[in-house]
Amino acid sequence: MTPPNVCFGFEIHQPFRLNEAIRSSMPGQKESMESWFFSPSNRDYCVRIAEQCYIPATEILLESMDRDFRCALSLSGTLVEQLERWSPDALDLFSQAASHRNAEILGQTYYHSLAGLLDDHEEFAAQIRQHRQLMEDVFCETPSVFENTELIFDGRIARTAGDLGFDAVYTEGADRVLGGRSPNHVYSTGGIPTLLRHTRLSDDIAFRFSDRTWDSWPIDASTYARWLAATPGDCVHVFIDYESFGEHHWKETGIFNFLEHLPLACEEQGIRTALPGEIARLAPVGDLDVDHPVSWADQEKDVSAWLGNQMQKSAFRAIQDIVALRPHDPFYRYLLTSDHFYYFSTKNGSCGYVHEYFNPLDSADDAFSIYMNVAAEYFRRSTALRKSRVAARSLRIVPPEHAFHFRDAEGHRVMSAYSLAEFADALVWVPSGVLRHHCERGDFSRWVEDVLGEPRLAEQIADCTNREALCKVVNARRDALWKRLK
Repeated sequence: MTPPNVCFGFEIHQPFRLNEAIRSSMPGQKESMESWFFSPSNRDYCVRIAEQCYIPATEILLESMDRDFRCALSLSGTLVEQLERWSPDALDLFSQAASHRNAEILGQTYYHSLAGLLDDHEEFAAQIRQHRQLMEDVFCETPSVFENTELIFDGRIARTAGDLGFDAVYTEGADRVLGGRSPNHVYSTGGIPTLLRHTRLSDDIAFRFSDRTWDSWPIDASTYARWLAATPGDCVHVFIDYESFGEHHWKETGIFNFLEHLPLACEEQGIRTALPGEIARLAPVGDLDVDHPVSWADQEKDVSAWLGNQMQKSAFRAIQDIVALRPHDPFYRYLLTSDHFYYFSTKNGSCGYVHEYFNPLDSADDAFSIYMNVAAEYFRRSTALRKSRVAARSLRIVPPEHAFHFRDAEGHRVMSAYSLAEFADALVWVPSGVLRHHCERGDFSRWVEDVLGEPRLAEQIADCTNREALCKVVNARRDALWKRLK
């Protein structure tokens, strides 16, 4: 059997973590946005990971590329910003790698964001263009293959990538997308070639390399290359987080020795390493129909890593409202970075452990509280000069201590609403018993008047006797206020 073409891809990203000081209080009125969008710890993270991962791994990679080892690099804009500030040596190495004949730079969103999940893809397209411009300015490279944040992908994302001129898109080779077919071929989604990550072979490095309970531990480059060579198909895509080298798997595990010996091991097996752009020219063997987003995260391979619980959904609703304002400054885009939502996860088991490992705070609740405080203050500042102060006040995002908590008759919380818009959405689906419980107590009217400053709407709510009437008056007021605010 002829060994397949093997394409190695590395996602390289660092987020700007929010300021931990805003854990339980609102930012001061005179504080600059930088002081609450950017944690002082960002520098420490960047310097440490550059020393442990970026510099030694890229030095090895450059030597390997000189020996005709090919690979793809996907660098986020927030990573480049941090390296420019705090680790120019690492950035210089990435620049050398990016310009190498055996490397290819991939496109992604500048902020490594969840913009692709927004209803309106205008913001998504803007961030992709911003990233493309950065790659041209810093590395003199124009990406032709697109890798969305965490390989999140569906038909809409495929169409947007195609509209922006990309030749191909990466995503996860999840079986629910393939329906039993092999990921080791090029497919087509809405007319754009789609390259699929080989889940097992990628995770053998990314997650299992230093796991002493793994039945294949310890793994060396020669054994891994034999696995690659024995994999049937046209192409195998090994796509992993670059921090697997030295950060997730420490130097002592032998991960750098593995990386150093991998090119020769592949050569001995007759494996040809290829670039994504080359693979994208292969003829697709079939079509993919991806109605629901797929990703490389967690066991589910969907977007539940970021939007799986109510905190995550509330935070995403908040940033959707902010995006709808079309703010002039760029800071709101840092709130779309996927890592923030990853920190809010409350999953259990092995997936939950990974989420906890990456969360720089004590808990998902702490991360969520900081995020919502920042979002609330950002919304307030962004609407402070709008003509309708009433609309700005009534539609604002409120911090956690002022949210409306939907509870059942026993006091168990069902969900929380952090704005009038989210409150209106919740009224449509919360259980009838919960709705009746709050109506009988007058809780809806009291919150709308005391927190949002809407006495007229409070009166209308008090007169409502059923869900349909309640939704009608709240939706009408919300829509009227949004028209005035914009």
